[in-house]
Amino acid sequence: MADKPTSGEILGVPYNFERPSIGRMLSSYWQPGEGMLVEKPFGVGYTLNLANWRSWIVVVVAGALLWQQEQGSSADAEAQEDEPVEVIVDDDH
Repeated sequence: MADKPTSGEILGVPYNFERPSIGRMLSSYWQPGEGMLVEKPFGVGYTLNLANWRSWIVVVVAGALLWQQEQGSSADAEAQEDEPVEVIVDDDH
């Protein structure tokens, strides 16, 4: 039986299922001179290249959106605790 390839490309999307090493993990997330997206060290697809300044903008925006969502959900929970609830019962059936 032929061995299945552990890395390659399917429909233009890279994959790599080789056992990851620390060196390969670090070198894949920090590639100066490359674009914002680089191949993942393990799995399918792409990941952010932290050596590219645009990746840090994505990280900051994602963090700000997550923080804003957490602040909004905690404020909504506090507001809902104080509001009365109206229940309408329809006896026509």
